[in-house]
Amino acid sequence: MQLFETVREMGHEQILYCHGKNPDIRAIIAIHDTSLGPAMGATRLYPYINEEAALKDALRLSRGMTYKAACANIPAGGGKAVIIANPTDKTDDMLRAYGRFVESLKGRFITGQDVNITPQDVRTIQQETNHVVGVEEKSGGPAPITALGVFLGIKAAVEFRWQTQRLEGMRVAVQGLGNVGKNLCQHLYENGVQLFVSDIRPEKTVEIKNLFGATVVEPEEIYGLDVDIFSPCAMGGIINSQTIPQIQAKIIAGAANNQLENERLHGQRLIEKGILYSPDYVINAGGIINVYNEMIGYDEDKAFKQVNNIYDTLLKIFGIAYQQGITTNDASKRLAEERILQARAIKNQQLAA
Repeated sequence: MQLFETVREMGHEQILYCHGKNPDIRAIIAIHDTSLGPAMGATRLYPYINEEAALKDALRLSRGMTYKAACANIPAGGGKAVIIANPTDKTDDMLRAYGRFVESLKGRFITGQDVNITPQDVRTIQQETNHVVGVEEKSGGPAPITALGVFLGIKAAVEFRWQTQRLEGMRVAVQGLGNVGKNLCQHLYENGVQLFVSDIRPEKTVEIKNLFGATVVEPEEIYGLDVDIFSPCAMGGIINSQTIPQIQAKIIAGAANNQLENERLHGQRLIEKGILYSPDYVINAGGIINVYNEMIGYDEDKAFKQVNNIYDTLLKIFGIAYQQGITTNDASKRLAEERILQARAIKNQQLAA
């Protein structure tokens, strides 16, 4: 990877490499764009195979956060942080050292919990910086509201594709049964959906089977099921040249970040196959809506009202894509970039005044 060229092409403002020996910590903080406000993005702790893989993840996720905030009409920019570590090696000293790196950015970057970061970890990070959200006592975490947004996004896709708001009797395959996936399964079950689920953790699939009568399938079988909707709620990059030929669903709508391995290539292949794709950073925006409201003073009613806008935003994006003959991913980017350019223009006017 040619680092500076990649960062320039993706439009990032700043990349911070965080390294310490006592305690041992390796982390990357990527700030993509702050035109709309300070960069917001959760922190992911993961045993990446190498530093290049960690950087690639941080760059893509932080750019996605910029578009996510813009499409959700949240006055925040996009950022992301990754800590390169095995979860078993996580310590309070490591997290506090990371908190000091966040503090050094003086509010340009505001973080929270992602993969392998718990609410308790957030409280540990908070001992070194106030620029962290997602503390359990304030809002209860982002999973329930994120799942609600994904559920509403599924309903929007169903309305656009089949001109109905009813989900009863539809077959939905959910990949990944973490906190968001589990909450999503509950919404779908309560609306009469027939569930098919997979997860690399057998105890998760057993739980969802017992709770919601889901049919459990092996992880490698989830793509090729004869279902109406495929909902990826695990890791990214799973919509690719190997999986697209297997997919029989007519809608892809899930919570995972960076679902398309190659946005341009695989977005176009979904169109060619007649699959309606709900851009991940639009449909899973409930999390950033939740933590933004926590940052400004949590109001549950206001947060839920904002997450309900995901439905209308996706219908707008689907319409733009259909009318202009472009991918839904490109349509969502155009919508986001319009809002970012408007914000920059206002800032420039204020500076010139």
